[in-house]
Amino acid sequence: MKRFTVTDFCHQFIANHISEGSFCVDATAGNGHDTAFLCGLVGDSGRVLAFDIQEQAVISTQTRLDASGFSHIGKVLRDSHTNIDRYVSPDTADCIVFNFGYLPGGDHRMATRPDTSLIAIEKSLKCLKPGGLLALCIYSGKDTGYAERDTILPYIKGLDPREYLVIVSTYANRPGDPPIPAFIFKQVR
Repeated sequence: MKRFTVTDFCHQFIANHISEGSFCVDATAGNGHDTAFLCGLVGDSGRVLAFDIQEQAVISTQTRLDASGFSHIGKVLRDSHTNIDRYVSPDTADCIVFNFGYLPGGDHRMATRPDTSLIAIEKSLKCLKPGGLLALCIYSGKDTGYAERDTILPYIKGLDPREYLVIVSTYANRPGDPPIPAFIFKQVR
């Protein structure tokens, strides 16, 4: 049996809410795993945008999309997720995904930061359509992420419950600083 990871958990959750023809955003493209996953969910009639500031991540993600046959669905942008509102109009995205931390296999000094991540989350909430999903995976262990975790969690827990439904999940039996998956639904009025 395959080992069940936080990514598997998040993907299962996302898959229950995204369908063919959706518009999704991977705000932290990394190596392109989430981007390709989203492309598979939205299909030929959907669209996926992916952001990353690192050239290595953009190349890895584009290579993965090309190899998977998804280059006509997904577009990779070398830009900060803080600029999401330059590419995504308000109330249009079905799902926006973040994996905070550093590029797996990359330089740990090049990691997401609390100030820019919070800006990106705030802008992403405006880009979500009513009923849309914001999926966050917060990595806080080892050498990065504690300040980011301690900035993001209070912010999302303080969101107006009339506007957003916030679900934060924890590992009950995993030692150390396991990743924290969080999901935010923009309420339909």
